[in-house]
Amino acid sequence: MNIFSNLIDFKDETFETLLESENVKIERIVSDAHVSPKDFWYDQEDDEWVIVLQGSAVIGFDNQESVSLGVGDYLHIKAHQKHMVEWTSEKEKTVWLAVHLKTL
Repeated sequence: MNIFSNLIDFKDETFETLLESENVKIERIVSDAHVSPKDFWYDQEDDEWVIVLQGSAVIGFDNQESVSLGVGDYLHIKAHQKHMVEWTSEKEKTVWLAVHLKTL
C-alpha cells in the first residue's frame, strides 16, 4: 500500500484506519478544503499525534491559539483537549497521518 494511493474526490473528510491494536490506532485522514462544523469540538478519549504529509491545515483549540501545519509539521493533542479543524488547503488535498494512543 501507499499512503498517497486512492486520493479520489470525497464529499466528506475521509478517515481510514490503517492499523489498530488494543492501545493504538493509526489512520489516514484526507481533507479537501474541509473544516469542522461551526461550534463543533473534537473531545477525544485518547491522545492523538498527527503529522501533515501533504497540503496544509490550521487546528484551533478551545482556549489556546490556533496552530498552522504544513508538510512535515506534527502536533500532539492530549486526551480531552478540545480542538477543531479551522482550515485545510483548497489547492490540494491535505493528507494526515494520525496516531491515537490509549491513555492508561
